[in-house]
Amino acid sequence: MKIICIFCVVIFFGSCSKNKLPDDVLPPQKMEAVFWDVIRADIYTTNQIKKDSAKIPSRENAILQKKIFLLHGVTKEQFYNSFDYYAKHPALMTTILDSIVAKENRNRYKPEIKVTKDYE
Repeated sequence: MKIICIFCVVIFFGSCSKNKLPDDVLPPQKMEAVFWDVIRADIYTTNQIKKDSAKIPSRENAILQKKIFLLHGVTKEQFYNSFDYYAKHPALMTTILDSIVAKENRNRYKPEIKVTKDYE
């Protein structure tokens, strides 16, 4: 009986360690925040900067990404290593993307609150 209990404990702890992210991978919440800002920067440079012939969209996108990484306290390498890891683990990537979409939908359809003046 002792052997079965020890075996179960080993299996339990062994399975828990598989869910741990590598040290060089951003945690899901952090990855979600950085990834969303990177997506928005890409959309901005694609739609807005492209219209300005004096600017090079790829250079402007790189500048924005650098600012995003600085803002979130990550490096370009950390972000892209994390992106590669999540891309190789579709279930984790799907969770991040679903969360981004859900937050954007909540923000997009948030009702406007009108302030009214109280009358005496």
